[in-house]
Amino acid sequence: MEETPASQKMAKIDLINSLEKISSDIPNRVLKLEGFLLKENQKEQLEIIIFRGYSSSTTHPIEIDSEKKIITLTYMITNFKLYKAPLIGTEENFIRGNQNSDFFLNPKNWI
Repeated sequence: MEETPASQKMAKIDLINSLEKISSDIPNRVLKLEGFLLKENQKEQLEIIIFRGYSSSTTHPIEIDSEKKIITLTYMITNFKLYKAPLIGTEENFIRGNQNSDFFLNPKNWI
């Protein structure tokens, strides 16, 4: 079995925390992260919403303590979608999407 290096594990934690920090500076944006959890060798849909510096999952319980991993199970984020807040209708509010996990780490891509 191949082991994931600690730096890659930390990257997942740092990614969500970094997106939360950017979100707190841009309060009129909602970032939706879509992907899946690996639970008992099966994939389960995962959706996380980041708004005003906070993460919330619409599909699974998450950890609220910023010192802990937000999701305790293995997960993969496959898509990122940015919306204008407040959400009135997803089509009218949609700004852009991307599958690159680093794209929204640039605050300029939130505008």
